[in-house]
Amino acid sequence: MSKYLVNKFLFTVDRDPELVERYREDPRGTVEWWEAARANTLLNCVGQEASTWLRFEDAEREALATHDHCALFALGAHPFLTLTLFIAMFERDHETLGYQKQYAERLAHFALPYPDIAT
Repeated sequence: MSKYLVNKFLFTVDRDPELVERYREDPRGTVEWWEAARANTLLNCVGQEASTWLRFEDAEREALATHDHCALFALGAHPFLTLTLFIAMFERDHETLGYQKQYAERLAHFALPYPDIAT
């Protein structure tokens, strides 16, 4: 698994309000577009610099495309990155702190040691 690439997706989408909305409305299309257009660009660098080998594994692509933060956590995605992005997308659909509580409840079945989130 490329924890780096999954975390890069979560980080970059969360910082662009238009991408947040695009990901909320069309998650699979956004993941496919981002992987093709942005996965190999270097983070915080000029557009001319890029790598050529980064791509999601099937499990990562599916978890991102279905907004499955539990699967992302199990795969090693950083929970703060998923939480901040998913709050931006879904908090509006819940009462105060409702989404955060639901997020935590869905992760409650994980026991120590948690999946490694180091990249």
